[in-house]
Amino acid sequence: QVQLVESGGGLVQAGGSLRLSCAASGRTFSSYAMGWFRQAPGKEREFVAAISWSGGITYYADSVKGRFTISRDNAKNTVYLQMNSLKPEDTAVYYCAYKVAGPTTGWKFYDYWGQGTQVTVSS
Repeated sequence: QVQLVESGGGLVQAGGSLRLSCAASGRTFSSYAMGWFRQAPGKEREFVAAISWSGGITYYADSVKGRFTISRDNAKNTVYLQMNSLKPEDTAVYYCAYKVAGPTTGWKFYDYWGQGTQVTVSS
């Protein structure tokens, strides 16, 4: 089992920044990818960003490219999502997710999920 705990969500004005963190614990594999997804009320879960074990491969949704940055610190088993230039449409519950091997944008391929952290961007 793998446990994921997100933190760093909150309320911010449009144009502001937040940094989300996700700490992994438990029986993690020696090489695993991490992803961030989000879900707004009444909408489907959508991909935000993903990163490989080495950090050398990253994927971003078009809607966040150039504004969000995913990174990781393997010594701390933690992945981050730096969110800049936030917009009201970024408002959602953000979830981190874990999968063995390489990253992917499809949420169905991830095996473990955090409980989510709320991000609210006011206009």
